Amino acid sequence: MRIALDAMGGDSGAAPNVAGALQAVAAVPDLTVVLVGDPARIEPLLHQSPVPRERVEIVPATQWVEMHELPVEALRRKPDNSISRCWQLLAAHQVDAVVGAGSTGAMVAAGLRTRKFLPRIRRPGIAAVMPTAKGPCVIVDVGANISPKPSDLLQYGIMGSIFAKHLLKREHPTIGLMNIGEEEGKGHDLVRDTFTLFRASRWKDSFRGNVEGRDIHRGAVDVVVTDGFTGNVILKLSEGVLEFVLGLVKQEVVGSLVIERELAGQALKQLLSKYHYSAFGGAPLLGIDGICLICHGSSNDRAICSALTMAANYARARLNELIVAELEALPAEGDDSAVPALDI
Repeated sequence: MRIALDAMGGDSGAAPNVAGALQAVAAVPDLTVVLVGDPARIEPLLHQSPVPRERVEIVPATQWVEMHELPVEALRRKPDNSISRCWQLLAAHQVDAVVGAGSTGAMVAAGLRTRKFLPRIRRPGIAAVMPTAKGPCVIVDVGANISPKPSDLLQYGIMGSIFAKHLLKREHPTIGLMNIGEEEGKGHDLVRDTFTLFRASRWKDSFRGNVEGRDIHRGAVDVVVTDGFTGNVILKLSEGVLEFVLGLVKQEVVGSLVIERELAGQALKQLLSKYHYSAFGGAPLLGIDGICLICHGSSNDRAICSALTMAANYARARLNELIVAELEALPAEGDDSAVPALDI
């Protein structure tokens, strides 16, 4: 198992990436992590590690994409960037997966450049795991494709269902379509046409119709399908609400305690560790011929370790083979060989 990690990505540079890689290698016996980036910044972080050096490799990259840069422009201007080098390793079958906490736009754009899509896939989608009252669910897409077709959303539902079944352990995953109301006929043309596609497909028994934003954390369905613009807003709003509520609890509840303050503080930390994004590691880019996990920009070593572990589990489950088998049942839509303009 070989996974390429963008060692330069994220808000904090190489340190949390290398630390997370070392933790993952120590926890997963058959894992080798290929650190892609500046050797001068990576090497000093490896010297004190007890992990066998042959299980942590370095592939040099003299450039990297900064978080504030325009993704496509940065990829063109910096051809030797660490993100593109990761994708090149994947395209050459030198690694089984790619993981990075750098610019989401650059990660997706670099992947689209390789044109390594699964059969029938026009545009990949990012799948984020969200906490709910009934266990985690997955929402697709959260930022890769802001202008999808109804057929794209149907594919997101299929791929999300396979992900939920084999990685989230949902025996019979249910699918919901994000909308402004539960009633059939609600919403704009995209969601109405997508609704019709689901109802006419072989996945109609798993389709629960429209769901609203408040239904996500209630656990109404296991898979939520939406366009990348809406999904990204939902993701960032959920993160903000979690931080806001936990901050209020810490200030108003824990802060007012005297005797049990330490115990309450520990409970709050356990709650945060359970629902914080770092517990899930990263969001897979579904629909590519390979494995890519996109991590939060502020990912710490725990999040990077979780992402690498999830990527390894993804590969072991052979999810892409299962996705291809399901997509073969879809009707052909004609030639889609031209790469569409990037929405990034």
